[in-house]
Amino acid sequence: MPDEVSLPVLSRHGHGRGHEHAHGAEYHHGVPGLSSPLAHDADALISARALELARGGRSILQGIDIDIRAGEIVTVIGPNGAGKTTLVRVLLGLEAPDAGTIVRKEGLAVGYAPQRFEVDRAIPLTVVRFVSMGRRASAEEIARILGHVGAGALAERQLSELSGGELQRVILARALIREPALLVLDEPVRGVDYAGEAELYTLISRLRSENGFGVLLVSHDLHVVMAQSDRVICLNRHVCCSGVPESVAQHPEYERLFGPQAARAFGLYHHQHDHRHDLAGEPHPSRVRDETGPRS
Repeated sequence: MPDEVSLPVLSRHGHGRGHEHAHGAEYHHGVPGLSSPLAHDADALISARALELARGGRSILQGIDIDIRAGEIVTVIGPNGAGKTTLVRVLLGLEAPDAGTIVRKEGLAVGYAPQRFEVDRAIPLTVVRFVSMGRRASAEEIARILGHVGAGALAERQLSELSGGELQRVILARALIREPALLVLDEPVRGVDYAGEAELYTLISRLRSENGFGVLLVSHDLHVVMAQSDRVICLNRHVCCSGVPESVAQHPEYERLFGPQAARAFGLYHHQHDHRHDLAGEPHPSRVRDETGPRS
């Protein structure tokens, strides 16, 4: 799977300008089995409508609507098996949906940090060499990118010697080497402790502000997300709900555990669903709803 690809427009429809929504606002989601009435967002880097995908007779994606615009951070959360990585692959053109349409900004360059990256310890590979594999770049460019992600001192280190947090920064540097318009991060804090997670979230937010690219971030954590997210989308085959995270800087317990600076990097996503999922993952109307809402 490539870390960075130039994506053509798969489909474009004569809907005109398309809908607009405010950051963090609730908006219509695709209803499983029904086509979306929304036009594609003409200003989005990627705009998808009514995506459907099944494997072996099992539905993976159901009626997904999603837009990612320049300068915004969209976080997709959901349990294991919810279809998060599959959605990323479909949006990037690495896998074709069974139904639905996707419009991508023409010539869109994407920096991609995959969920899993296995380091072969038998192969000597320095950080500089690894980053240069994303794109042929000068030593000065690579040094600049490594400096931006706080990995400047790692340039000549072997990839196999890096800690989890160091490796994630280097993978991020490789995704940034072509200065993409869209940065896609699939579980970027996997294997990183809470302190490292807070640092990575703060770094991603700073890079977004400095470069203006859009960010699509995927996480399996249903509640603790990046506080700077403009929108959080809860996915479990279909879009269960969406909203904005609340800063945990307001929560004394998080500040006590991680310190005020780290706490500001996290957000709590409080959400309530009007449905439940059975053992096969199929949605059904909820019979009982409590204050926290049924689990997806």
